[in-house]
Amino acid sequence: MPKKYKAATYLRLSHTDDRSAESDSISNQRKLIQDFLVQHPEIELASERIDDGYSGIVFAGVR
Repeated sequence: MPKKYKAATYLRLSHTDDRSAESDSISNQRKLIQDFLVQHPEIELASERIDDGYSGIVFAGVR
């Protein structure tokens, strides 16, 4: 039996235009990853993390 690998995705975009909905870039990142996973059935997606519209220089609770 072939070995299975578990993977997590991390989707990130610093800023969006309206900050109200998931950005197109996040959707595009997800699609690219899904296409990759179809080509690599030995990799199983275990979880997904998303930072959409958050800056790396903003600390939790401070905006």
